[in-house]
Amino acid sequence: MENSLDPNIVKGKIVVCDRGSSPRVAKGLVVKKAGGVGMILANGISNGEGLVGDAHLLPACAVGANEGDAIKKYISSSANPTATLDFKGTILGIKPAPVVASFSARGPNGLNPQILKPDLIAPGVNILAAWTDAVGPTGLDSDTRRTEFNILSGTSMACPHVSGAAALLKSAHPDWSPAAVRSAMMTTATVLDNRNQPMIDEATGNSSAPYDFGAGHLNLGRAMDPGLVYDITNNDYVNFLCGIGYGPKVIQVITRSPESCPARRPSPENLNYPSFVAMFPVSSKGVASKTFIRTATNVGPANSVYRVSVEAPASGVTVTVKPSRLVFSEAVKKRSYVVTVAADTRNLKLGQSGAVFGSLSWTDGNHVVRSPVVVTQIEPL
Repeated sequence: MENSLDPNIVKGKIVVCDRGSSPRVAKGLVVKKAGGVGMILANGISNGEGLVGDAHLLPACAVGANEGDAIKKYISSSANPTATLDFKGTILGIKPAPVVASFSARGPNGLNPQILKPDLIAPGVNILAAWTDAVGPTGLDSDTRRTEFNILSGTSMACPHVSGAAALLKSAHPDWSPAAVRSAMMTTATVLDNRNQPMIDEATGNSSAPYDFGAGHLNLGRAMDPGLVYDITNNDYVNFLCGIGYGPKVIQVITRSPESCPARRPSPENLNYPSFVAMFPVSSKGVASKTFIRTATNVGPANSVYRVSVEAPASGVTVTVKPSRLVFSEAVKKRSYVVTVAADTRNLKLGQSGAVFGSLSWTDGNHVVRSPVVVTQIEPL
C-alpha cells in the first residue's frame, strides 16, 4: 500500500483502485500522497454492486463490480482516457430499496441449524451517525479533520436500529418479554422492496431469500401492533438446550440455578420461534416429514379469529397446519397449532443456497403474522 504508486505516473491523475480487503480510505491516502487528484474505488466480484460511503481524504467515488469492469475496459482500450467526478449530493427516491448489503451476514445457522438465522435485517449501510472528535472521520492517524457526524456501515449501524426499535416496543408494551419483542419484529418484517418485488441481494443482483434476510426488513410501525406473538419462557430455553445436547450442569452455568432435562429428549425444532426450519437427512430416500408445535399469544383485539395461509417452499413439499383457524377470546389468549412439513426427498430440488423457502401466515383481516419456512437437507453430525 504505502509508496506503492509512482508519483511521476500518478500526479494530477484520477486513479482506479480495486476495493480489495485493505482499508478503503487508506487507498485514497496513498493516491493523495503520490499526487493523485481523485480516486475511483471499484468493487470486485465478492462485493458485487454493494457500495459503501467513506469520508475519503481526496475526491473519490465508489462503483460496483460491473461498472468497475467497464471503466477498466475503457482505460485499457483508450489512448488518452479521461474522467470527471461529479458530486450530486443526496438523491432521494432510489429504487430498488431496501436491498441486502453484500457484506450482510448470511445463513444457515452454523451452530444450531434448527433455528433460522439471521432473524431479520435492518438499515446498516451509509448511516449518518454520531462520531467522536478523538479521531478524524477516516480513523487514520494522518486525518486531522474533526466532525460530529460520519457516514458508517455495518452491524454496528443495524444493531442500534433494532435496539432502538426494541426499546420503543418495550416502552409501548411493558409486559412483553424479549422473545415477544423479537417475535413482533420478525412476524411483521417486510420482504418486498419499494417496487413491490422481492428484495435484491447486492452481492449477486438476484432476489434474496430468508438465508439472506431472515424474516425480512424491520418495519417498526407494523411491529407495534403485530396481532400475535410467539413467546418463549426460561423453561422453553432450557428444554431447547437439552434438545441440542447440553446437560444440566452446563445449562446451570447459563441459568445460575439447578436444572434438569426431561427423560425424553425435547425436539429443538419445537422452541417457540417465529420461523420454521425443516431439516431432512441427505440419506433420506422417499417422503419424509417434520412436525413443529407453536403457541401463539394474542396481543390484539380480544375476540379475534385468525386463519392460516401457506406459501409452499417448492414442488414436492407440502405444509399442513392443524388447526387452520385460531379463535381467541377474553378468556383464551393462547392457542397452539401443529405444522407438518413433508418432502419427497427423491425429487426435492434445492436452490444454490442448499434450501428452498416458503412462508406461513396467520391473518384476521387486519394483521398478517408471517413466519418463514425453510426446507433443507443436511448430513447429521
